[in-house]
Amino acid sequence: MQTNVATQQSIEPNQLAKHAISVHKFGGSSLATTQCIERVVSIIQKNCQLNDVVVVSASGDTTDEIFALYQLALEQDENFPQALSALERNQSQLIESLLSDNNSQQLIQLLKQDIAQIVQWSASNLPAHHSDILAFGEVWSARLLSATLNERVCPSYHLDARDFLVINNSHDCQLEQNISAAQFRALQQHNKLVVVTGYITKDSAGNSCTLGRNGSDYSATIMASLANAERVTLWTDVDGIYSADPRVVPNARKLNRLPNGVAKELGRLGNPVLHAKTLQPLIDSTNDRVIHLHVASSFAPEISGTEIGKFGQIAKQELSITYQNDLLLAKSESFKGEQGKASNAEFNYLCADYGQGFVVISQTQQKAVSQWLASHNTEVSFTPVSIVGVVGHKVSQHGSIKARFKRALKTAQYKHLLPSDSKHALIAVLPQPCTVELLNIIHRKMTKDARHIGLVVAGLGNIGQRFLEMLPKQMTKIDALESVHLVGLVSSKKALLQTDGIDVNHAIELFEQEASTYDEASLLSSLANHPYDELIVVDITPSEQFSLLYAQFFQQGIHVIGANKWAASSSTEHYQQLKQLAAKHESLWLGNTTVGAGLPINFAIDDLLNSGDEIQQISGIFSGTLSWLFESYDGSEAFSSLMLNALSQGITEPDPREDLSGRDVQRKLLILARAAGFNLSLEDIDCVNLVPEALQNISKEEFLGRANELDDFFAEQLSQANANGQVIRYVARFTVTANRSFKAQVSLEKLSKDHAFANLTPCDNIFEITSNWYQDNPLIIRGPGAGRDVTAGGIHSDLVAICQQLASKQQQVTIKGLN
Repeated sequence: MQTNVATQQSIEPNQLAKHAISVHKFGGSSLATTQCIERVVSIIQKNCQLNDVVVVSASGDTTDEIFALYQLALEQDENFPQALSALERNQSQLIESLLSDNNSQQLIQLLKQDIAQIVQWSASNLPAHHSDILAFGEVWSARLLSATLNERVCPSYHLDARDFLVINNSHDCQLEQNISAAQFRALQQHNKLVVVTGYITKDSAGNSCTLGRNGSDYSATIMASLANAERVTLWTDVDGIYSADPRVVPNARKLNRLPNGVAKELGRLGNPVLHAKTLQPLIDSTNDRVIHLHVASSFAPEISGTEIGKFGQIAKQELSITYQNDLLLAKSESFKGEQGKASNAEFNYLCADYGQGFVVISQTQQKAVSQWLASHNTEVSFTPVSIVGVVGHKVSQHGSIKARFKRALKTAQYKHLLPSDSKHALIAVLPQPCTVELLNIIHRKMTKDARHIGLVVAGLGNIGQRFLEMLPKQMTKIDALESVHLVGLVSSKKALLQTDGIDVNHAIELFEQEASTYDEASLLSSLANHPYDELIVVDITPSEQFSLLYAQFFQQGIHVIGANKWAASSSTEHYQQLKQLAAKHESLWLGNTTVGAGLPINFAIDDLLNSGDEIQQISGIFSGTLSWLFESYDGSEAFSSLMLNALSQGITEPDPREDLSGRDVQRKLLILARAAGFNLSLEDIDCVNLVPEALQNISKEEFLGRANELDDFFAEQLSQANANGQVIRYVARFTVTANRSFKAQVSLEKLSKDHAFANLTPCDNIFEITSNWYQDNPLIIRGPGAGRDVTAGGIHSDLVAICQQLASKQQQVTIKGLN
């Protein structure tokens, strides 16, 4: 993990080892006010290291103010002095609000010099200094942030990008890589955090110029290329890239990860956050370095944003919808065949049909198109159009997506439907503007199945392995599991977490080959930063320690399926805290296999309560081991001999006292009583321990050697029962009294031979529920209460139930978004 920058006083010159460099870019809205800059300083302190690069835009509306000021100067407007004073005053106030008196006076003096320079340029040859004047916004921003960091956080310096960054010209904005890299290295100061101006640069002739739309973002990715960085974070006022513009499509969902090519196509087609130019330095890297782009919000830095880079199949399944109005369809013979393809070198078009001979362009490209066609002596016709496209990895090669897109466009009367050159988009050309209503319809129909649910399985023992064996068939058979991806396997000592998914057909094999040791902190960090729409942790461990992680899972909005009894039977305070956290963060928590394996006892209790019934009693035989022992014990052999026989068959726990103590049954009764809506703790349930006190605290080996000391007690209990035509059974009972209080106990009972609990198949569990509606004839659920198949099957039932609830929740959000 990275060591973040500390306060200036704590930094030692040689404390920082070599590390992967990151670039952090902050846009104008992120730097708009004192409060915003304070937030940026905090983000830098938490996320940056010395030798990282920070790129900044002009703060707030400064660039707009300078544009307006320039226009006033150009027109020799009498309001120019007043506007200039206002600009200086705003910048001075920002400086004074952030820096100490001494440092603020230094920056204000530099500001006054810049203002004097503007006055001088405005009086002579103003157009020649247009870009120089615009550059002041970024210079002031970089200067101020660097001074603030120096004063509060760490050693820092600022660079004017015009001192090292060179592009070919302001039209193409292509980086002169070698020259720029060499000049940047010459200016670098090591073990300091550099703040670089975004948006501005110089061309190969030495003239100041800007990088155009999204210029600061482009500056950031250029800096990543020059600094050999591995990561770029664009801190903006949005928390990522969405499946459509959320200002227009309320139900748009954040795209957690995007492949580079798909992101570039989104930018090319007009995504409001991305621009194709921004991605160019990342995609066109000349070596094998992988530079990842991260889009996050400086206003909510705790929310994970969108990652852009090289990913596997899960990320490649993402779909998004984009549109542009006010376009032109240009038709000409010169756009046919190879000559038409060559035209893209002369101007940019959004899509083309080289057979019919047309391209779709923005209105700003009309002049360039006309000039190119005039040079080829061909005629052209222009028709107003709009486009709407579905964008995703190689979507034009998927017939099912194309068919769905056509159905979504049914009412749109589109003129053409064609793939983009990259194959990452299918684009419909419309003869009329794309309406908000149409965009929402298309988005709903194209992205309804695009949600991704990550699945982490903890506990790879007998039941865990059976669960994984069943998973491939379940994922192909059950519709609710179509969006589920196995992404994590966790044992007590090792973990395998793969963002792009683990092959479910070879899960255990891959775990054995690739898993590595982990600690709780690293596991929690990995799960907290997952890139999925939802994450489900299936806990098939017997570990109390792992169950203590539930609270942190819920705080991250992670859902839990717990076959582990510890959390559901924990102290009342802890249990209630978990329920409250799950509700607060909309985390689902199911644990139907904590009692009865695959038997639907928890479902039955929920169903009765949801239907308005009131439960009066829950009773039964909840232990498969004790069921087998007492169904088999008839006095023909000593109880100890029977117990040791069960141990040799694996029917009991390795230490049979775990079963005979009744603690497991006590926990199960607590779980069911809580499920029925009653507030109680383990201490409220009387538990009769079948192990004599003299045998309770000795070693397992000594206990097994003295097991015959159990025989007299059980022989006497059986004799008393037989004398009255009864049998002995270990029974759990929870009874609601007349005043809505309760009595709960687990103990050895003598029952008539025709009792429902008296004639079970050995190892069976039985549950009896008495309620307002089931009094004279109680509801009984009976069947195997243990076993790898039924338990794994019960966990799968919980998994399907959670996925169905998540799908239902998404449908409700969709309907709400359309109202």
